[in-house]
Amino acid sequence: MMGDRDFRNIVKNAVDSIGRELETEIDVKNIKTIHLKEAIQCLRRSYYDRVDSKEVEIRGFNDLLSGLLRKLQYGSSPKEFAIDDIKLRGHADMIADDSIVLFRPANVVLETPLANDLLYLNACMWIYDKTDGIIVYITGDKREIIFSLTRDKKMFEEVIRRVRVLSDLLKEQKTPILEPSNDCTDCQYYQRCFIAKKNTKQVSLSEMLGLSKD
Repeated sequence: MMGDRDFRNIVKNAVDSIGRELETEIDVKNIKTIHLKEAIQCLRRSYYDRVDSKEVEIRGFNDLLSGLLRKLQYGSSPKEFAIDDIKLRGHADMIADDSIVLFRPANVVLETPLANDLLYLNACMWIYDKTDGIIVYITGDKREIIFSLTRDKKMFEEVIRRVRVLSDLLKEQKTPILEPSNDCTDCQYYQRCFIAKKNTKQVSLSEMLGLSKD
């Protein structure tokens, strides 16, 4: 805080504004087009994003990395993959040397890529008809961790299954089942899935059983 101006809040609002500009545009009423991001993340979260959304807080410019790259001239264009009467819409960050490239932020140096990122990368390879892909994780101290992947059919079939499930649940207006994961803690819908913590008074076992202290 400097003077009477809250510069931290000014920066936060600026980051949020950029984030809204870079968000994947989803027609919430069009259940026949499912975006890849929706399919690989928690389906309940994707469902709430469409039927009763709550704005998510963007924590810093690192979270905007993929969106910024896609907006630049060397970023890729979105592409669709037909699944019967449903369209799966994907958007790779970049296509270089005939390979799909994704850039993701990381808090620490990862030993293995995150599962959701693998699903996203693999699906992009099928959507864009490429056989190889790369995930580049970039930490806050500018370290780069690179993982490569050759496309896998079974992994893509799982994404297709999730696309169909989400489309059907949106049509039937049924909330998807709970998919607990480490992402739940930071999810804006946490309290819709789990009981909010309440401050409770500590009591002894004897008090719980109604026994006298004497």
